[in-house]
Amino acid sequence: MNGLRKVVTVVDEVLLELGHPVATPARRVAAAAVIRNPWAGRGVVPDLQPEVEAVAPGLGRLLTDLLVETLGGADRIEAFGKAALVGLDGELEHGGALIHTPYFGNVLRELTEGTSIIVFSDDRLAAGEPLTVPLWHKTAAATRSHYQTVQIRVPDAPRPDEIVVVAAAASGPRPNARIGDRRSDPVVRLADLEKT
Repeated sequence: MNGLRKVVTVVDEVLLELGHPVATPARRVAAAAVIRNPWAGRGVVPDLQPEVEAVAPGLGRLLTDLLVETLGGADRIEAFGKAALVGLDGELEHGGALIHTPYFGNVLRELTEGTSIIVFSDDRLAAGEPLTVPLWHKTAAATRSHYQTVQIRVPDAPRPDEIVVVAAAASGPRPNARIGDRRSDPVVRLADLEKT
């Protein structure tokens, strides 16, 4: 892939929470590609679409393949998310262009067998700053047990003219999740809460 400098994969698995074993151990993975910003040094580019079509699908495939391989198959993935970290000489829109279109999102969704909208984060930061990537259930976004995050940090990226693009996934819920689900919630209205 043209402009790809490095790939970083982070794997996290919590086994104990406050000294108690985790009921459903789950691995969280973030795969990041460090690429040269295709719009770097060009000023404000009015139409980002040509570069999106040329770059985003390959990134989506590369990063999702890493997630699927690391977690042992698409059927092992229960939650997903995406992120972009833009170097200081880029626009936030540059990161958004690479992750917020079907050229990346649909690739991630299809290869993980997901159907939900993909939760995301993006930022513009100096090299080495951490980025927290949110995750939620790949087919049932309102499933609270799968609301979680994974953090990734690339010590030498993004350089000012680079973008770090991230795909992330988890094989299960948060450690010892137990706050219920939107489907089983009571009806809660502000007016009722203010009466108490």
